[in-house]
Amino acid sequence: MIKKWIEAARPRTLPTSVSPVIAASAYAWYQNTFNGYAATICLIFALLAQIASNFGNDYFDYKKGSDNADRVGPRRAVASGDISPQSMLLATMLTLALACVTGCLLIPIGGWGLLFAGIFIAIFAIAYSAGPYPLSYHGLGDIAVFIFFGLIAVNLSFYVQALYFERQVFLCSIAMGLLSVNILMVNNYRDKETDETSNKKTLVVLFGHKFAEYAYLLNGIAALAVTGTIWFTTSITGYIAAILYLSIHLKTWYAMTKKKGTELNPILGKTARNQLIFTLLLILILIITRSASF
Repeated sequence: MIKKWIEAARPRTLPTSVSPVIAASAYAWYQNTFNGYAATICLIFALLAQIASNFGNDYFDYKKGSDNADRVGPRRAVASGDISPQSMLLATMLTLALACVTGCLLIPIGGWGLLFAGIFIAIFAIAYSAGPYPLSYHGLGDIAVFIFFGLIAVNLSFYVQALYFERQVFLCSIAMGLLSVNILMVNNYRDKETDETSNKKTLVVLFGHKFAEYAYLLNGIAALAVTGTIWFTTSITGYIAAILYLSIHLKTWYAMTKKKGTELNPILGKTARNQLIFTLLLILILIITRSASF
């Protein structure tokens, strides 16, 4: 049973919540404002919020009929009968509540404004696939992912450590948002036909596979471009790291365009891996840059 719950949490996608916090913390360290306690709380909150969203997606997609016997993606816990709908709904609410309690630990550091930010995040974690106007069913899932796993995750994680906002961190948040969108893009690229059948209007359903392929490619390149002042104004190491990331991104993109159905499931994990690689390489360059300044 524990294995089934772990699978329902969708561990392959969790780098998309870890990477923004790690990147923000690296920038905080670079600015001499790193706060290990705040960073840890942000990381736990991000993981819990995403797991709650994944649980909710599993439950509500089942209720709406999006997850059925024709599904080509990884096994879904409720639709497959591994976990009952009632248990999944309860787990969604409990995980989200735990995320909210965890987030409240940051209020003494960042102020009461964080409470409203937490409520906003909690609402949209559920509104992604539930409510009267579920975002993922109306072509807004990609925008939500960009905002919450990019702009909000990075900038707030940095803010609770530095207590101010920073232009370079904002640019990094754009990069993280774009790379997070790519994970969703692969998922929707794979599920286009079944999403059409269930009237789930993702961007891939609305604009087609070719659109998704070009969007995926450009998102990865744009992520590198917006953080270019870090990669391309340092030593040769920055250029090498940028080329390394770009080559991995291009290889994954090419593989995506040549596969269909269940063959795309490993590409989902590789796309999440690419975001983590991007983050780790960025951290490496920040370390080298700061070390060179001493």
